[in-house]
Amino acid sequence: MREISDVEAANAFAPEFMADYNRRFACAPRSEHDAHRLLQPSDDLARIFSWQETRFVSKSLTLHYKRVLYVLDPTDAARAARGKRVRIEEREDGSLCFWNGEHALLATAFPKEHGVQAAEVVESKRLAETMELIKERQRERAEAKLAKPFTTLRKARLLRAGTQRRTAMGASPETQP
Repeated sequence: MREISDVEAANAFAPEFMADYNRRFACAPRSEHDAHRLLQPSDDLARIFSWQETRFVSKSLTLHYKRVLYVLDPTDAARAARGKRVRIEEREDGSLCFWNGEHALLATAFPKEHGVQAAEVVESKRLAETMELIKERQRERAEAKLAKPFTTLRKARLLRAGTQRRTAMGASPETQP
């Protein structure tokens, strides 16, 4: 046993390990041709390395993804997607892009967790006070969810932004109009 416990020791052992590994497992290639190619300007690595799924678009231009309801903006491309599946790309930074073929779709997110809970009916004199109390409770609930270690970047961004947010091609909700 080598008892390697730090980076320097691992780096010192790496050449010996690679030589042994290659001696045991290396095999000659079938062809000597190098098929690698340079990255082209049209290659979008953020899009290539995104998590991609498809979702069905309803007649009312809505779709669901990860417990969030998205309402597509009523553009020609979105209307053409009614009753069809669209591609959703979730990027490494948590942003979402919606695609109908090669047409990007704008959408507004409505998380199910942000629903307003029914409260008791209050007198109009106490309405402002009650609204402040509700607002504070919602803020505390969002902070509690943000503090959980399994909260994703996307979920955290949605919680911070509240219910008013838009999603477009790789843009963060804060930069949307």
